[in-house]
Amino acid sequence: MAARSYGQYCGVTTAVELIGERWALLIVRDLLVGPRRYTDLKQGLPRIPTNILSTRLKELQEGGVVRRVPLHNCGLVYELTEYGRALEPIVLAIGRWGFQAMGDPGEDDVVTPDSLTMALRTSFRQSSARDLDIELHVGDVALRVTVRAGALAVAQLAPPAPPVGGRMPDSDPDAVLVAGPGIRHLIGGRVSPAEALAQDLVHIARGDAKTLDSFAETFRIGPVAA
Repeated sequence: MAARSYGQYCGVTTAVELIGERWALLIVRDLLVGPRRYTDLKQGLPRIPTNILSTRLKELQEGGVVRRVPLHNCGLVYELTEYGRALEPIVLAIGRWGFQAMGDPGEDDVVTPDSLTMALRTSFRQSSARDLDIELHVGDVALRVTVRAGALAVAQLAPPAPPVGGRMPDSDPDAVLVAGPGIRHLIGGRVSPAEALAQDLVHIARGDAKTLDSFAETFRIGPVAA
């Protein structure tokens, strides 16, 4: 439990005391992708001071959100407890809400494999999902993204995945998409797939325009209703 207490008997207060401290929710975000070693978490959150990462992990363990367990060939890893995994729909909802206020990235802002994976899960629309098998590149991050029968799977290609990363498909992808931060305009429905190509927000390195149409149908965050 975090040292800070707000002195109120309320479920929201308890939640904020558990995961409201700086960096705590981002640690949860990355652990929703999968178990991570301490070094993996530090690499995925490059600006977090090591003492803060250690403190937050200790607090999350004491709060029953995270546990530390041995994993074959990986040593000790951090993973979410069942209580911690219950945060997934909340984190995805916060991601959709925050998406509305995203502007252009700052000069030092980075995209990490786990943040991009969670962005895809945040924008995934199962009800209108189309089958996809693509390799998605954003900056130095590359992911293998597959959708089959309404189920999304994401595996990290680059940088090299942690030992507990997702399994890779055996076959080559059907298409390769290379995008910059401007892909958010396509996900937000502000530009069509054709406009995204014309404005060089997305480049199809392999495949055809139909792939981008399917991507736009599958990954979309509409505006919050007034």
